Amino acid sequence: MNTKNYFNNRGLSLLWLIAVVFILYILKPFIVPILFAIILSVMIFPIQRFLEKRWRCNRLFATLTSLTTLFLLTALLFFLVSSRLMYFMDNSEVYSQKLGELFHKSINSLEQTFNIGNNRLFSQGEFKAENIIKDNLDKIGLVLFESSSLLSDLVLIPIYIFFFLYYRAFFRTFIYKAFKSKSKSFINNVLKKIYAIQQNYLLGLIKVIIIVGCLNSLGLLILGVGNPFFFGFLAAFLLLIPYIGVIIGSLLPAIIALATKDSAWYAFGVIAVFGFIQFLEGNFITPKITGSKVSVNAFVAITSLVLFSMLWGITGMILALPITATLKILFDNTPGYEAYGFLIGEPVDKHLQSRARIRLKKWKRIRKANNFV
Repeated sequence: MNTKNYFNNRGLSLLWLIAVVFILYILKPFIVPILFAIILSVMIFPIQRFLEKRWRCNRLFATLTSLTTLFLLTALLFFLVSSRLMYFMDNSEVYSQKLGELFHKSINSLEQTFNIGNNRLFSQGEFKAENIIKDNLDKIGLVLFESSSLLSDLVLIPIYIFFFLYYRAFFRTFIYKAFKSKSKSFINNVLKKIYAIQQNYLLGLIKVIIIVGCLNSLGLLILGVGNPFFFGFLAAFLLLIPYIGVIIGSLLPAIIALATKDSAWYAFGVIAVFGFIQFLEGNFITPKITGSKVSVNAFVAITSLVLFSMLWGITGMILALPITATLKILFDNTPGYEAYGFLIGEPVDKHLQSRARIRLKKWKRIRKANNFV
């Protein structure tokens, strides 16, 4: 009977999980902007708190000022990026011509090396822009659809941020009423932990982006690649997409180096420099800055990236780590789910050592205690 109840409970939990995943997938246009709004609200809340406590501003004025500050910073960022991208679009014909010449030289070299003769590997007509566009109309339509969705999100997200900041006491009271079985101090403690881990993640990410952007720019400057600071900080900004963003960020300067330099080794140099900086970022910079407050182990981080990318695409990859870190706090403070919080967290030293080494340490402690006695 107990076994039957156990499997019934597990089956019910599995059905709940499937239902939650289905709802998250169907309601992506509604849920994703709200999640981004929550994260951005956490990011600009220190401005709001400073205005309310130090300058004694009323909440409406502080909320509008905080939101305006975020809007101006975002507009400045978009202006800088779009102006640089327009510059490259204006010179795209020059770059494409040089890349085409380099491509055909490489093909001719391969044909001569392997004695292919008249049976050419590729014909030049196959790589005309008209053919590429004609064969990828569906992808272009998909990009336009995603762009329209992004524009709608840019309208909704500021509205959500305004209400999250302005109604924050109202939402907190709602949480008190929704979880009457928990004390207010317990709920406040959980909310404080969630806020701290989100703020730590965001501030740490900004510091990492600045440091990695400077290192990327220095590497590109040494290699002599044009617009080093733009490409360096663009690749650093793409760290928002963990593990994948640095690959995307290194491709554009590598292509530019391939088109503007006399040797292809410059492109390989760009990829090598970015790869080395990514190694430093993952093993030294990020752990040193963020510390253990965002305690998500590497296995769960990669798994969450894969799962959320399957669920929500690129936006899911950006949101994966903040959501997973929040889930750890909720699991740690929910009876019956502590094991899942433990699984998400970082393993301690004893989990990474062999049993023989653990026994040896235990034997040394016992021997030291006996000698002391």
